[in-house]
Amino acid sequence: MNVPLRAGPVVRPEVLDQPVERPRVLVVDDDERNLLAIETVLEDVGEVVVARSGEEALRHLLKGEFAVILLDVYMPGMDGYETAQVIRQREQTKRIPIVFLSAVNKEAEHLMRGYAMGAVDYVFKPVDAVVLRSKVAVFVDLFAKTKEIERKARQEQALLDAALQANAERLSAERELRRAQGRQAAIIQSLPIILYLEPLTCETRCPHFVSGSFEAMTGYRFAEVLENPRLWAERLHDEDRARVLAAVAERDRTGRLSVEYRWRCADGTYKHFHDQAVLLKDDAGVALEFAGTLTDVSDRKSLENQLVQAQKMDAIGKLTGGIAHDFNNLLAAVLGGIGLVERRANLADEHRKILGMTRHAAEQGTDLVGRLLAFARRQQLKPGKVPPRELAEAVNNLLAHTLGGLVELDWSVPNDAWPAYADAAQLELALMNLIINARDAMPEGGTIRITAANRGLAAGNALELPAGDYVFFEVVDHGCGIAPENLEKVLEPFFTTKEVGKGTGLGLSMVYGFARQSGGAFQLSSKPGEGTSATICLPRAVGAEGVSDLTSVRADSVLTTRPLRILLVDDHPGVRAMTAAMLHDLGHKVTEACNGVEALELLEQQADANGRLELVISDYAMPHLSGMEVVRRVRERQPDLPALLITGYADTEEIGQKLDQMVVLAKPFTLGGLSAGIAEAVRRDQG
Repeated sequence: MNVPLRAGPVVRPEVLDQPVERPRVLVVDDDERNLLAIETVLEDVGEVVVARSGEEALRHLLKGEFAVILLDVYMPGMDGYETAQVIRQREQTKRIPIVFLSAVNKEAEHLMRGYAMGAVDYVFKPVDAVVLRSKVAVFVDLFAKTKEIERKARQEQALLDAALQANAERLSAERELRRAQGRQAAIIQSLPIILYLEPLTCETRCPHFVSGSFEAMTGYRFAEVLENPRLWAERLHDEDRARVLAAVAERDRTGRLSVEYRWRCADGTYKHFHDQAVLLKDDAGVALEFAGTLTDVSDRKSLENQLVQAQKMDAIGKLTGGIAHDFNNLLAAVLGGIGLVERRANLADEHRKILGMTRHAAEQGTDLVGRLLAFARRQQLKPGKVPPRELAEAVNNLLAHTLGGLVELDWSVPNDAWPAYADAAQLELALMNLIINARDAMPEGGTIRITAANRGLAAGNALELPAGDYVFFEVVDHGCGIAPENLEKVLEPFFTTKEVGKGTGLGLSMVYGFARQSGGAFQLSSKPGEGTSATICLPRAVGAEGVSDLTSVRADSVLTTRPLRILLVDDHPGVRAMTAAMLHDLGHKVTEACNGVEALELLEQQADANGRLELVISDYAMPHLSGMEVVRRVRERQPDLPALLITGYADTEEIGQKLDQMVVLAKPFTLGGLSAGIAEAVRRDQG
């Protein structure tokens, strides 16, 4: 800005005629070809300085200022992340924008690491010349304008000092200053953040200047903030208010501010803001005002929360799956013992009734384990075509005498609704859980609306599902709703908002696990006092028929086979004893081993005695030698030996596929299930 002057006070030429240095861009890359290419692209944007390592880049930064740093992520020695960390730690360089150059790692986790190290942007190789030049030009222009503003400020100060004796020249300088501020505001308005200036003394927050994007980001006009200085503090999230106000008070002492918080916008929604400010001083070191930026980091926070939630649910799922495995072992011993007593003991009717009650309790435990496995996504599913209209009829029949007279089901299923590809029984159970939850949320009755809808999802959709056709089942009630702080927790096992004794806390977690395991998703939205919407999204069935699962046998009828010489291997004494007793009842000759090592020793003894085994039954998960390894080693000696794996884990189909489609029997099993498993193992070997 050249300020026109009238004749009068003399201003020193060196103040007005300072040379304007060309902004410099620092490019750091260990590949000479990349350096040459980038230098060629940016030579008309600014002066390009190249460095071939992080150490060389740090030396350049000690010698002068740069408008922006283009930093390769992967370099030998000090990589891009380490270099960025050192740059951010140095007072003289920590505010220089850093743009990472990367050929890989577009995942959110790596992007978040880069942003945590201080990056403001990413450019992925191979570099698009237009994109690179455009991004760098923004920072170069901002740097140049900043330097121009600083230079103009010095000139204007000199002019003001020289014009103290001339009121006319002082007024002219002020008019030019206002025009310069207008140009600065136009530049700032184009940036995707809010820039503000705030006086040193203020009751709460009262900036006297903000960039033009303020209303777009907050929903409030700047004039409304000026009219109500307490608006900023009042709209802070209750959980953040004390921390943020303390940080603002600390700003007055330290001269700097950096704090993140949630702020309620005009539409009632909360956004995550990153508020940063520094103290501006004049040439004499006198404090003038605070200059700061307000950045909307809501998207970043959303990604962070999604990552944390996914990791938490995965950890709970693994823990739940392990607990279910141990329970299956216990239930196998209990149910096996009950069956043994029923078959071998001559019990009175009263005693049989007690035994039946005991069996029923154990079977309820089996059902509980199934729900745990559903959440852990380890239950065994039998997917097939599920027509929505048939599903609606089946669920209606199942719930006809359960909901009571105060609740009405309103089904909306179009005639052209696509069939879903899922396990029909589990889908029925999932919908029943959602409907019963909806009923419980409306104690005084009402209408529960269930809809089925066809929907195609494109790549990069909000549900993070592959592109394709999906069927959406939505259950909507107008009940009490779910508090926001409980909305994510209700998907965790055993979490319930119902009274003690009125819920296990496994219903929604089972629905969530079933939907994810079926290749779909589960969404839950709710407003307290207005109601809840629960949506199951499942893939569309295209040419898919129901699939019968041959690797997990749970038959009730006993299949007879000729007596066999069987090697039984299980490290759980109770399960081993009950299984051996079942095999004896089926007429087989059993040799027991408590682990894989003992089983191989017994096999050698059998060979020395010229006796050949006719079947090996082994637990899948054992210490030292797994069931699969036992079978592999046994078959090295007897290649044609049939084998049956028994397991407390649920993914029996996956286990069977790991070893030549081996027959796998899930615990707990009945006498009929065991006989069917043996018959299938022998049949496959003979086939």
